[in-house]
Amino acid sequence: MPMHESFDDLDPKTLDLERARMSLREELEAIDWYSERMDATDDEVLKAILQHNRDEEKEHAAMLYKWICENDPEQGEEAEEVAGRPIAETLQAHAQEHD
Repeated sequence: MPMHESFDDLDPKTLDLERARMSLREELEAIDWYSERMDATDDEVLKAILQHNRDEEKEHAAMLYKWICENDPEQGEEAEEVAGRPIAETLQAHAQEHD
């Protein structure tokens, strides 16, 4: 894990959150890779396998994000606020807050 501070100076919870966030980034990257490979192949069986693998990565990403939200209260609050309304409404509210 790339860290900007010494491990000795970090709280174990901070380290676990970094592990989860790094894993989330990796899962999202894997989703992109599988999607690209699905687009690139003409073999329908391979495409189905890649789609299955991609969809599993989406589940992994969702589980990691849920864990992050449960273990980082501020992140959890932000996620709940955004999930409760359409993104356009969230962006409009955010813009009004910063005017």
